[in-house]
Formats: sequence, structure tokens, C-alpha cells
Amino acid sequence: MLRVGLTGGIGSGKSEVSWRLAALGAVVIDADLVAREVVAPDTPGLAEVVDVFGPGILGPDGSLDRPKLGDIVFADPELLGRLNAIVHPRVEARMRELEASAGAGSVLVHDVPLIAENGLKELFDLVVVVDAPPQLQLDRLVGPRGMTEDQARARMAAQASRVQRLAIADVVLDNSGTLAQLDDEVTRLWAELLSRADPGGERSGDDAAG
Repeated sequence: MLRVGLTGGIGSGKSEVSWRLAALGAVVIDADLVAREVVAPDTPGLAEVVDVFGPGILGPDGSLDRPKLGDIVFADPELLGRLNAIVHPRVEARMRELEASAGAGSVLVHDVPLIAENGLKELFDLVVVVDAPPQLQLDRLVGPRGMTEDQARARMAAQASRVQRLAIADVVLDNSGTLAQLDDEVTRLWAELLSRADPGGERSGDDAAG
């Protein structure tokens, strides 16, 4: 099994890379999806979040109002740390469960936004950083995601800097171009991952996908 850490700043296009790798045959474990799972309604995780931040961070249906909570924690590093202390241990435990269910010969991709921030590089055989210029990240957040510029800048500021992310990269995947260019980048990355997973070349791409 090859354990790959996939990371990138908000708005870098990491999710675009993640689903393309899944389509090629990678086993993808998405930390963002797991983070939603561990604070879903009626979970101990959500109960603890409400204990700390109050019932005002819940929507009318009792689920977590993530934009409202985000506005609170991304404006206050101490509160962000308290939230992370609740969520991250639960996410890590659930991701270990998912990893244990993957096949021994898998290319296992952990889609994790905060590898640099949380010092997680050593957990992986290699780290892939999806990179885009900060202005392009900002444009993607303010445009398609509908954030205000202040909201986008706060979320970017709460993450590691571009320099810090690139410092932990074993592979840098450039996502500053078109989707067609991204397809080419991911295809090259997948070939490299297969090569690293099986240096002898005995596994084929079709075998990996099956």
C-alpha cells in the first residue's frame, strides 16, 4: 500500500485533483467528508461543539451551520484551536478505520487540508501539494464559492502559507491553468504513484483500479 497525503490551500483545487485520482483507481479518504460525518446530528462530536460554541451554531434542522461557525472560528485563532481539538481526534480515528478497510495493494490517498499545519507529513509515504497562486485562490473563493473577500482572506490566513505547504511537498501539482491542463498533471501524477507503489512494474493501471 502506498500512503499519499494530498493537501493544498483552500481554493487551490485539491478536491478536483482528489476526484480525478479516485476515477483513475486511487482509494481516496476525504478528511473534509469525515469531518462532516463526526459532527453530524446526534453525534457526540456535535454535542461537544454545541457545548463549547452554543446552540446558535445550529441550523433550523439541528445540523451544524458550518458557515456561521466558520465566521466565528476563522476570526479567532484560540476558538479555531478549540474546535480543532474536538474534531481532529475524531477525524483521525475514523480515517484509520477507513484505511484499515482498503486493500493491501492500494494507492491510498488521504485528502487532508491541514497536513502542514498539524505536522502530519511523517504519516505518509509521500505528500502531494496542489499549488495555485494566492490571488487565484482568492478569486475562486469569492467567485464560485460566493464568499466575501474578507471571509476568503480569513480562511486563507488561518491555514499554512504557500511557502510552508511547498516546504513539505514531495510532489507539487500545479493547478494554475485550465481543467485540461489539470487532467494532464493528474495523469502524470497517477503514473508516478503507480510507479512508487510497485517499483518492479508488476501492477498495471487496470489492476490498480480493480
